[in-house]
Amino acid sequence: MNKRFAAVASVVLGCAAIACCAHAQEQRGTLRVGVFDIDASPPVGSPLAYDPCVEVEMPLRCKGIVLLPGDEPIVLVSVDWIGISNDGHKEFRRRIARAVGTDPKRVSVHVVHQHDAPRCDLTLERMLAAHGLNKRFFDREFLLDVMDRAAQAAAEAKRTARPVSAIGLGEGRVEKVASNRRILGPDGKVKYIRWTATKDPKIRAMPVGTIDPMLKLITFWDRNEPIVALTYYACHPQSYYRTGKANPDFPGIARATLERETGVPHVHFDGAGGNIGAGKWNDGSPENRPILAERLAEGIRRAWRSLKKHPIHVAEVGWRSLPVPLPPAAHLKAAILQDVLSDAEQSPGARFTAARGLAWLRRWKANDYVDVSCLYLGRARVLHLPGELFVEYQLAAQKMRPDLFVAVAAYGDLAMGYIGTAVAYEQGGYETSPRASLVGPDAEQRLMAAIRDLLSE
Repeated sequence: MNKRFAAVASVVLGCAAIACCAHAQEQRGTLRVGVFDIDASPPVGSPLAYDPCVEVEMPLRCKGIVLLPGDEPIVLVSVDWIGISNDGHKEFRRRIARAVGTDPKRVSVHVVHQHDAPRCDLTLERMLAAHGLNKRFFDREFLLDVMDRAAQAAAEAKRTARPVSAIGLGEGRVEKVASNRRILGPDGKVKYIRWTATKDPKIRAMPVGTIDPMLKLITFWDRNEPIVALTYYACHPQSYYRTGKANPDFPGIARATLERETGVPHVHFDGAGGNIGAGKWNDGSPENRPILAERLAEGIRRAWRSLKKHPIHVAEVGWRSLPVPLPPAAHLKAAILQDVLSDAEQSPGARFTAARGLAWLRRWKANDYVDVSCLYLGRARVLHLPGELFVEYQLAAQKMRPDLFVAVAAYGDLAMGYIGTAVAYEQGGYETSPRASLVGPDAEQRLMAAIRDLLSE
């Protein structure tokens, strides 16, 4: 009797092992995606980019996906903060990578760049702490808590990931939101900066200039059910700010609107919008925020209506990451910056700016380069790029591969600030000034070469 039981048990266990092995092979051969979304709002009293937080007017979000094409997950993250830089960016990626079991180079973290929102730079936080200035700009405990909760949420998203049978690709024109911020005079130099809120009607009336009016949409599907939507649109996200009230501005409102309408989780990425803003259509009046949000939402609806589904196999999914050396701008001098940082007579803002430049110089000396990466997704390519990138990089990437669906997420590591084109540094203007950009004209050649390399695969 015992022998018969043992024989039967052996067969049952053997079948279970075969089924388990088959299930594991099926999981490895199926693309899966998980979604996560946590609150990234600061506590009252915590520093926003320019003022202490007095209220959370609308919650800030940290949203993302965990893509599972095999044993090495890919994680894409979008945070409603103004910037994540240097060791803040590295630590965010490291903690998520550890939680999901992947390489940090396969984790891409971006901000939407709202201005009534926190900064995250653990390198500057340490540098400023030596002078008693860190808490004026950073709430370290809050920043690390968000990283930890994002890592936990990403791990849960991996555990609950759903199979992906198809992706959907669409695009929609966004009307009366984006306009170029840099208006040139007859001499070819920047004559006016059309800020994201522009009160002068003469400057608002000037032509839109170079923009990318198209919003890109990528959706992941489990048969006939959409799992998550990713959107990409190049424009500074401010309608007005310096309120002390944390909020995700008009992109956050548009994102929430579409989530309610579709029932689909929505992750939004800011494209190469460094020289793009809403200034032509926005004088900074509070009533313009919902108007801009609705125009952006309508662009997303158009993209949904244009969407075409494409079957996707795990073999059509890939990831590449390249370190790109972006040399420091010529105006950065370590000794001068150190003197300003150490001088208690200087304003906190001047000392913060000096610390930024010093940190960038030290990264260059340590060969600590910025990662750029590309997600390969069937006939779609998604570039993940650093800095407040000029729209010309996005337009050039799309021109390089007109045969593909190319989307761009900029505002990754923001350590260097703005990244202009080579000619933009000759034209002047705020974006390429020493205050705003820690790189120079040679950044274009290096970054364009990396983009071309990534898109050539």
